[in-house]
Amino acid sequence: MKKIDYLEDQLANKATIHHPGEGERLEVGEASIVFKVTSEMSNSHLGVYEITLPPHTIGARLHYHRFMDETFIVGKGTLTVYAGEETHHLLPGSVVYVPRFTPHGFANDTDEQVVLTLIFNPAEKREGFFRGLVDILGEQPIDPAKYLKLYNKYDSFPVDTNNMLPVK
Repeated sequence: MKKIDYLEDQLANKATIHHPGEGERLEVGEASIVFKVTSEMSNSHLGVYEITLPPHTIGARLHYHRFMDETFIVGKGTLTVYAGEETHHLLPGSVVYVPRFTPHGFANDTDEQVVLTLIFNPAEKREGFFRGLVDILGEQPIDPAKYLKLYNKYDSFPVDTNNMLPVK
């Protein structure tokens, strides 16, 4: 039997580096999601995703999470964030931290592209949500029951199920 040294740290380089444009990319119409740090990489502690929203695109209607917090970092354009009953227009460099049980949503209400970094902690296997979102939003018409089932499976709960689909 191999003896384990409990007094010494076992070091290993497990770093993941994604240069600009790198990472698994999913596309929903003209919008995209790029996985930067996944649940698998972080043992589900953290998920980091680069989101690109074309002009006049809804990212998500008002919803909340029970088990994860969400952080938005605006990199390009003006992101509209709804937090509770407040609306904020955020410029590059802005950061919004949304703790669990806080109703929130986001959109690009401008004529310019928006690029943001979205961080979930813990990650709660959020990649499955994004993959499912691509499939469900690709169907016409969108099935609200499937959308709600996906939402709930990945710790997202719409504030109003009659106004939950990210379409105008």
